[in-house]
Amino acid sequence: MIINPQDVPDRKSSNYLNKFKPLVAGRSKKRLGDAAGIKNFGVNLVKLEPGSCSALRHWHTKQDEFIYVLEGEVILVTNEGEQILTADMAAGFSAGVADGHYLINRSSLVATYLEIGDRTPEDQVTYPDDDLIAKHSHNGWIFTHKNGSLYTG
Repeated sequence: MIINPQDVPDRKSSNYLNKFKPLVAGRSKKRLGDAAGIKNFGVNLVKLEPGSCSALRHWHTKQDEFIYVLEGEVILVTNEGEQILTADMAAGFSAGVADGHYLINRSSLVATYLEIGDRTPEDQVTYPDDDLIAKHSHNGWIFTHKNGSLYTG
């Protein structure tokens, strides 16, 4: 199915708990994969405003992720430290590898990238810098502390 990304609405919301939402407030996504009717993996066109993050630093137990920078400059933060990614650079993150990652835009311009990930069920996301675990369920994401107790706020 052919789609025009301009016709796909921007999504600025986040599944994160309220205390974490300000970190990604400058992130907007166009769910291109959903608009094309793709079921097994997601493709998002992401715009990251200056000073905003793509996510909290995280890694998935079951889902692979891939990003491709289209415009601008972002900093990729992983266990190894920081690396600048510019247009035409890409990075991939294999499921089950405990290498937390996220992008931050420290430039003065909006950065744009493609974000691609599979939709493997029963995924779990670990956030190494925060007391947070996300578990995928049939009812959406469930957030717990690392000790397993549910987040209440």
